[in-house]
Amino acid sequence: MQFNSNFNKTPHIDVKDPKDACASGWKAIARQLKSFLGQSSGPRRLIVVETYQGVHYESLSKEIQKLMEADLFIDTSTMLFDESRIREIIQPDLTDDRVFGYMSRLRMENLIDHGKMKIFRKSIEESASTVLVYGYGASILCPDPDLFIYADMARWEIQMRMRAGEVDNIGVQNRSEGIEKQYKHGYFVDWRICDRLKKASFPAWNFVLDTTKGDEPKMLSAESFREGLRQAVNRPFSVVPFFDPGPWGGQWMKDTFSLDREPDNYAWCFNCVPEENSLLLKYGDCLFETPSINLVFFRSRELLGDPVHARFGDEFPIRFDYLDTMEGGNLSLQVHPLTEYIQDTFGMNYTQDESYYMLDAGEDASVYLGLKKGIDPSAMADELRQAEASGQTFDVLKHVENWPAKKHDHFLIPGGTVHCSGKNGMVLEISATPYIFTFKLYDWGRVNLDGKPRPINIEHGLKNIQWERSTEWTKKNLINRIEKTGEGEGWTEEKTGLHEREFIETRRHWFSKSVEHHTGGGVNVFTLVEGDEIVVESPDASFDPFIIRYAETFIVPAAVEKYTIRPHGPSEGKKCATIKAFVRVNP
Repeated sequence: MQFNSNFNKTPHIDVKDPKDACASGWKAIARQLKSFLGQSSGPRRLIVVETYQGVHYESLSKEIQKLMEADLFIDTSTMLFDESRIREIIQPDLTDDRVFGYMSRLRMENLIDHGKMKIFRKSIEESASTVLVYGYGASILCPDPDLFIYADMARWEIQMRMRAGEVDNIGVQNRSEGIEKQYKHGYFVDWRICDRLKKASFPAWNFVLDTTKGDEPKMLSAESFREGLRQAVNRPFSVVPFFDPGPWGGQWMKDTFSLDREPDNYAWCFNCVPEENSLLLKYGDCLFETPSINLVFFRSRELLGDPVHARFGDEFPIRFDYLDTMEGGNLSLQVHPLTEYIQDTFGMNYTQDESYYMLDAGEDASVYLGLKKGIDPSAMADELRQAEASGQTFDVLKHVENWPAKKHDHFLIPGGTVHCSGKNGMVLEISATPYIFTFKLYDWGRVNLDGKPRPINIEHGLKNIQWERSTEWTKKNLINRIEKTGEGEGWTEEKTGLHEREFIETRRHWFSKSVEHHTGGGVNVFTLVEGDEIVVESPDASFDPFIIRYAETFIVPAAVEKYTIRPHGPSEGKKCATIKAFVRVNP
């Protein structure tokens, strides 16, 4: 096992020469806001504070009211339809399925009672002094304010608050319903609504508020925030990884990365999931946390590149994460949807194709992948249903192939392929981004960490299994399809996947000297899979040298174009290896 006790859990981007300093703490925030308002003329002030779902709504409201000392305060939650009506509006998107819904096309306007909004607007027009409009849809009620503050929140922090019972979804009182229902509500409805309003209102922002740590709020001028995003897409960077335990989790990450010893295990590390990760921007001594998806929304062409942007719009299509089963258990037996199924059933544009790259492996590590030759699909379906209904054991090895796995093996998993990682493996999962669309077929009789049975999705799964993907097909098409594609002094390049049905391509480089890279007009994502330390450098010094240590993941925006990677520090003169993923653009 290779260790990295210096694994960077809080990577950040140093923002150079911002126009304004980052304000830290409510007193500093108050001074900055009062200074801004003092520059405008007239006694009347219209102040808007738009909030993302997941802020501590009530406590933030109280702090904002203290700061602004408004004569008229409007909480937009009272402008929304009542809870029963909102639940009725969103039900077609939430559906009755325990896990899956439909990607909502709703906007904040659909949740607003326009009769109430008309009354509020009249009261604003009649007010001759300071008006503070706070909450969901505040910028819709008051579209041309003197001061516009956007209170943002990253989705991983929202999930932590949901687990702690600290927040509600938009327009409902549901913090007691639990993380499963709240997360589904957020993923399919709230976050889609908030993102549409965020993108529409972004040009009008004056300030951005970070209340991830409520007792240490931070605020940036919108101009300094935009400059931070601009600098981010012109250099390599890492998002903030987060770790989570699970019923099958292992011990590798806990030991290798020197993580908190208190959790029993760590199952996941989400180290490149921009929809959920945070991005840290450092302004002097101030670390400002923002959802990394903002970089995708607001600098998408520079980040993704024109060909990728043309295909995916403002979505980041590549996901890297870790699955740790070392001294743990098997993952659930599962299958991902076909493209047409995810489009028709869930409103997603593309599916969750993926692959398992073995970062490490125990002696008995294995991957379940593909079906046994000659199995009877109807018999397998009946046995899966019986296992779910009765709790009896499903004989996985009777139906599914189990392949030995060793370090640096690469298993390709296009949608429709039955699979799961076995125990004692450390998997770098490289996949397309729609990350919750996993149809569990069998879960080895386990319950979740909360003691509740984990959701099983047999009927969804059966509609997507590609039954012809049996032993020989799997061996030929999905396991270690490694092909040398280039070499030079001190380096070798290999193509390791993915399958032709998948839009992600991967390259592995073995190197003891500097390797030249080019983004090729699209975003690149890397993990250091062998070696202690490397440095990413610009041939023309357009960005500062960027140090990466073992098992860390980083993104190289398309705008960077040329860059080099070489062993650094303790790895100088030694062989290192990176795995690089990018979107396959050319046919």
